[in-house]
Amino acid sequence: MSIKLLCAAVLGLFCAACNDSAQMSAPEVGAGENWPMPGGDGNDSHYSRLTDINRDNVSRLGLAWSYDMGTGRVQEATPVVIDGILYTSGNLGRVYALNAVTGEELWTFEPDVNMQVNRVVCCDQANRGIAVSDGKVMVGALDGILYALDQKTGEVAWQVDTIVDHSRGYSSTGAPEVAGDLVLIGNAGSEFDVRGYVTAYHISDGSQAWRFYTIPHDPALGPQENEDLEKALETWGENSRWDIGGGGTAWDAIVYDDRFDVIYVGTGNGGPYSHASRSGGEGDNLYLSSIVALDRKTGKMKWYYQETPRDSWDFTATQPMTLTDMEVGGEVRPVIIHTPKNGYLYVVDRITGKPVAINALVRTSWADGYDMETGRPNMTPEYSDYGTGPKIVFPSSAGARNWYPPAYDPESGIYYAAVLDMGNLMYNLPGKQPHREKGLNAGASLIFTTSLEGFLETMPPALKEQIEALPQMDWVRENPGFSQVRATDPLTGKTIWAADAEGWQDRSGMLVTRSGLLFHGSIGGKFYVRDAATGEALKEIDTGSAIMAGAATYKVDGVQYVAVATGWGGGGWSFVPGYSAPYKYENSNRILVFKLDGGEVPKPEALPPLEVAPEPPAQADNVTPETIAKGAQLFFANCALCHSNMVRSISPDLRRLTPEKHELFRDILMDGLLVGMGMPQWDDLLSEEDVAALHAYLIDLQEKQHAREKALKEAGKPLDSKGLVIMSNY
Repeated sequence: MSIKLLCAAVLGLFCAACNDSAQMSAPEVGAGENWPMPGGDGNDSHYSRLTDINRDNVSRLGLAWSYDMGTGRVQEATPVVIDGILYTSGNLGRVYALNAVTGEELWTFEPDVNMQVNRVVCCDQANRGIAVSDGKVMVGALDGILYALDQKTGEVAWQVDTIVDHSRGYSSTGAPEVAGDLVLIGNAGSEFDVRGYVTAYHISDGSQAWRFYTIPHDPALGPQENEDLEKALETWGENSRWDIGGGGTAWDAIVYDDRFDVIYVGTGNGGPYSHASRSGGEGDNLYLSSIVALDRKTGKMKWYYQETPRDSWDFTATQPMTLTDMEVGGEVRPVIIHTPKNGYLYVVDRITGKPVAINALVRTSWADGYDMETGRPNMTPEYSDYGTGPKIVFPSSAGARNWYPPAYDPESGIYYAAVLDMGNLMYNLPGKQPHREKGLNAGASLIFTTSLEGFLETMPPALKEQIEALPQMDWVRENPGFSQVRATDPLTGKTIWAADAEGWQDRSGMLVTRSGLLFHGSIGGKFYVRDAATGEALKEIDTGSAIMAGAATYKVDGVQYVAVATGWGGGGWSFVPGYSAPYKYENSNRILVFKLDGGEVPKPEALPPLEVAPEPPAQADNVTPETIAKGAQLFFANCALCHSNMVRSISPDLRRLTPEKHELFRDILMDGLLVGMGMPQWDDLLSEEDVAALHAYLIDLQEKQHAREKALKEAGKPLDSKGLVIMSNY
């Protein structure tokens, strides 16, 4: 079925007939000379109407200017460009205002972040963008403070603490969303011990307009906040783990539809992960892993659609949503295009919340399709219910799709996105897990299928035999995982073309233009320009910097520019693969801006050659194998998320601690000696005995790494990042 872009008058009349609150005109599709919001336009399409850079001249694309952001962590934001000024955010919630033609710094903002928040951040110090309205630039800092900055000076106009309970593991990584005179922000932390919500604030002064919780609270605490939550409560079991919070965080994917004055919110996974552990195996657990439509003025729910009922696999629905109009069955309908983590591509009616098309993008073992009459998945617990034993579940918790933005061309009807086909081995931790305050409370272990063969060799024979007998092992051995950039028909799910990426971690945001070009980066440091119709790479620029963020394009004084941020990080940030730019070069955070007839891109400083890990101090006299085993458990429960001990990790490789760090090990953990550098304090969760056990485990690891690398060097062989397999023990 073809997809057509209709004129504004037809769209307005159609929508008015469907909904009395509809406006009589639709916003212009795509961005023009300005790029006024991270998604380019109000539809979050990442589509530009500019055509100056095209197939005929893109070979001349080169660097116009670059700007050093002064950090070495994750960059995931797409810039906003308004009237010749480029605004963007960086890690932690930093903000930069630059001359969009020259890169001259106009002002910067550094939030005063409580670095203890690093304890409860699953996926690095990410920030996904800013919002600009009413003379203010708004950004959410990692610790949950929402700032409104004067657009001209960067001075703080107002700030508000968006976190309802600082004893819980909340953080904030998403971009604010402007909706009329309101700005909305969600939060992250479903793996920890939180209850999700989204809050609307008045742009004028930061006062709260309303708040919508995405799941119910413990009924023992009294009535729910509204009748929609009372109804949701019926979908939770009597034995639900309200002490852990429930999850459902809206950490990204909040989109305002000004035609209907409605806000669409994508909600997150449950906590703990397993449906059996979370609610005793009862109910769908609304409104987890759902799209929820809220009235802008009141915050009341208009409709919901749960994409993954009874989610047990971290299949969040917080991935970017695109608004558009499609011809479906001879009728033009306003729809949402959505690709959440669960492996399916959805086209959902914006008025009713009913799906009009659902197609699989990747291998899916948790469901084998959907009943289109009910909108419910045909779930396959025999392949995915790890409450009955370990299961290999496709796709993985990394998602078939994740935060990196897609692009949609409303004229061709093609949807462009990075897609990951990979699975997880999952199993529950034994027994009922106690609530760990501000700690990981997912209650399950997971291993990516790309690492599974290595893990099998270390497992007890009985467990190994059980896993190898799983039917999904055929999928794993055939292809453990891969990533692609794809062009897809949203209504059929048909792949129009696909370009293979270097590995499963290689995925980035998209930008498509009316001139038929698709722009995207790679973590190998390449910036690609493809023919949007065929996927052919027309231009490839080697920057030496990982590029995950989506690009923006804009025009000033008759010249078209393309801007993108560089910097490795985010989910899996401590695993730096050998094919990535940060394995070879400093993880330089830059804004790179290109134009026709620009110059070469200078690469960051090359990293020094690997050296043999230092020999650690001797173990204390009282250290036993049991001590080291306890330390290993503590490491996986508290430290592995950041310190995966890869040689080229951005975070310190704890197999390479210096004598000075060993001497200060206890003070770093218990007294917060390095809090100012981002290393949290742990005295509230760990005992002195725990710290000693952790230290013993790390000394043991370092002894083994030192011996291994010393032998490699003596044999004249190169050092590498191998030698330790890390399991995500949630």
